[in-house]
Amino acid sequence: MRRRVWRHGTVSAVGFGAMSFGGFYGPTSEAESMGALAHALDLEVDFWDTANVYGDGLCERLIGKFLAEDPGRRSKVTLATKFAIRRRDDGARFFDNSAAHIRDALEGSMKRLGVHHIDLYYVHRVDKAIPIEDTVGELGRLVKAGAIGAIGLSEVAPDTLRRAHAAHPIAAVQSEYSLWTRNPELGLIQACAEVGAIMVAFSPLGRGYLSGLLQSVETFDSKDFRYVNPRFQGANWRRNRDRLDAYLKLAKTWGVKPATLAIAWTLARAPHIVPIPGTRTAAHLEECAAAADIDLSEAELADLERALPIGFAAGERYSDPQWVGIQKY
Repeated sequence: MRRRVWRHGTVSAVGFGAMSFGGFYGPTSEAESMGALAHALDLEVDFWDTANVYGDGLCERLIGKFLAEDPGRRSKVTLATKFAIRRRDDGARFFDNSAAHIRDALEGSMKRLGVHHIDLYYVHRVDKAIPIEDTVGELGRLVKAGAIGAIGLSEVAPDTLRRAHAAHPIAAVQSEYSLWTRNPELGLIQACAEVGAIMVAFSPLGRGYLSGLLQSVETFDSKDFRYVNPRFQGANWRRNRDRLDAYLKLAKTWGVKPATLAIAWTLARAPHIVPIPGTRTAAHLEECAAAADIDLSEAELADLERALPIGFAAGERYSDPQWVGIQKY
């Protein structure tokens, strides 16, 4: 597996997103999840991403159980998790960047993961009531204390990144990025390079769209993240599904799996981008990891741009409730 440089050394060029373990894209089993984690190590995919809210802690517990089975596994993994998203008694989400919650959330994540140090700790959503400088300042104290190795931000605008970085070095910024979601090109990718942070691209397969395996959205469970997502609804979905044909033909002509090609495109965009595809199966992970060994030519990149040009996707990338807490730019 090829490597990419970040503030504390290197990580696998293709990472692993564990959100799928929590049932966001359909049911899964513990055995299946454990198998995917084991295969990730076999493939040298060592940059693992999770969050305290994924499956209400389930994803962290599964990773913790896997790491506990063999004490040697922990040293092979760069482990990232997140805090900030909370729920009220009525189920409504809110965001908490207070010092007390940061420390409580970190303690909970460490307990579920079975570790005493988190390599990369993200602000999952920015709390508007607290200046980002104060949030990062508190996290900086945890870095100094050795509880966390580095600070990350998620779904923020370039200006927020710059303000945060002025208070304490930011090592990574997460944002959705793929052939059908290219907003980070409006300044975030550039700002990450400017401050020396990696840009961690989540959903590089467009939540399964670019895998070419989704022919129908009618079978989505009501708990599936895509169930209310505008890009998978009605006329939007039909247009998006039909638009994918040219891309799938390219993948077939080049002898590359569609999922592999989508991630290879993401890697080709900049040397500081690290995609973290989410998967529930070892077989799918293998397709994703194969992207690290593909070097797309300028002509091939141009062909992809013609097949799926900027702005082709029909529908917003989030529904109105899903947009809450995300900084648009």
